Amino acid sequence: MIEIFIDADACPMKDEVYRVAARHMLPVVVVANQRMYVPEDLGVEMMVVAQGPDAADDWIADNIQAGDVVVTADIPLAARCLERGARALGNNGRPFTEDSIGGALASRSLNQELREAGVLHGGPSGISAKDRSRFLDALERMVQLGLREHPD
Repeated sequence: MIEIFIDADACPMKDEVYRVAARHMLPVVVVANQRMYVPEDLGVEMMVVAQGPDAADDWIADNIQAGDVVVTADIPLAARCLERGARALGNNGRPFTEDSIGGALASRSLNQELREAGVLHGGPSGISAKDRSRFLDALERMVQLGLREHPD
């Protein structure tokens, strides 16, 4: 059975993940550096990892399996999960794929350099209703594909 992993420290889409997972009766693992609320009746597990900038990412990358889904805004984590045969979905509803991850990593690197040089300011834009709708649709499609490919 596939699982859904949430890189949860800054994920605004946890409730949407819970909805899709409950519909398909899939387990969800919420991974963060500190305890947070998770619904007990939906098969959601809270995994608290050590403090540190990449502790949650490392735990997810070490525990994800082929066919699983990770929800993350972290592009390097998405790349690591794709390498393991998992699927990755950004918080904005845009899937990371083998075809798109190289460009996403390059854009991330360029934006980081521009921020450090003082040319680029601010962070990602907020989540819109359109983003939530796109996220739900993309997650549903990923889950259905995963269930077809890994029916056990």
